Amino acid sequence: MTTENPIKREFIIDFPSDYTVIDIETTGLSAIKNDIIEISALKIRNDEITEKFSSLINPQIHINSFISQLTGITDEMVEKAPLITEVLPLFTKFVADDCILGHNVNFDIKFICDKLKKHFNQDLKNNYTDTMKLAKKYYKFPSNKLSYLAEKFGISTQGHHRALNDCIMTFEIYKKIKQTATSEQLSIL
Repeated sequence: MTTENPIKREFIIDFPSDYTVIDIETTGLSAIKNDIIEISALKIRNDEITEKFSSLINPQIHINSFISQLTGITDEMVEKAPLITEVLPLFTKFVADDCILGHNVNFDIKFICDKLKKHFNQDLKNNYTDTMKLAKKYYKFPSNKLSYLAEKFGISTQGHHRALNDCIMTFEIYKKIKQTATSEQLSIL
């Protein structure tokens, strides 16, 4: 059983200091037809990284050459990795009740919700915020892609399309946007 509209949580436009950054890599774009091959998260407390979670996942299918070239993740890398049913409980325990932060996070949440529903008949109920939406609100860049924003803010894009590296980029971009938003709010006072 899969969810058609798994996003039943609230989008937060605020800037929390305690949250969990998430990112996934997948075998394709469809949450229903494709699988998660890597999932990572950063636990943030008082705007500092306090814990990291990262795991490759064996999708039990061949990873096509496009995805392998994009992510660097190969069949050989995931061959002995745990299955999604082993990783998701650890991931949801790590995230707990935190606000989730991600870049274009609806993509990640849809996949996670679909797999939680399919394997455990559970949903992800966390509120979330999205650096892509925040960038659109506070800047008028010609692109809001993760790599573009990282380059604009002077953040390394090395290892882009690996989940943990993308979490770190998202975290750094979030800090820059939060700094801009806070400066704008202070200038109004």
